[in-house]
Amino acid sequence: MKIRNPLPRKRTRLEIIPLIDIMFFLLASFMMVSLQMQKVRALQASLPTATLATANAKPDIINLNVDRFGQVAMDHKQVNFAELFTVLTNRVGLNPNVPVYITGNRDATHGSMVYVLDFVKRAGIQRVAIAVKADSAQTTSPTNP
Repeated sequence: MKIRNPLPRKRTRLEIIPLIDIMFFLLASFMMVSLQMQKVRALQASLPTATLATANAKPDIINLNVDRFGQVAMDHKQVNFAELFTVLTNRVGLNPNVPVYITGNRDATHGSMVYVLDFVKRAGIQRVAIAVKADSAQTTSPTNP
């Protein structure tokens, strides 16, 4: 014979909402810890160097430098625009994907840079980039002269 307890029996419930909160907290904690633990580790290796091997081919890159007067130098040699156009059309005939990097002097005007950029595009060059260098010596902001 079964004797019943006069107190009503409560069913236990598993609350899922606090469990989800704890899981999200643990996930975020592990993510933050794993991001902070990443260290770049490198092995010191003493690799042999080739003594007889030399680079036979110069990379097919055209470097143009524009000075403050709008004159163009190619590979540190001053050229006029007629010579430059001939050189560019010859090089694009040999390699249609030849890259051209245009570097401007600090005193070069925006108009002369755009003129050289347009001139290079008219010669048929498709891959043109303006090379820039970060100026770390500048300490004043443009708003505070």
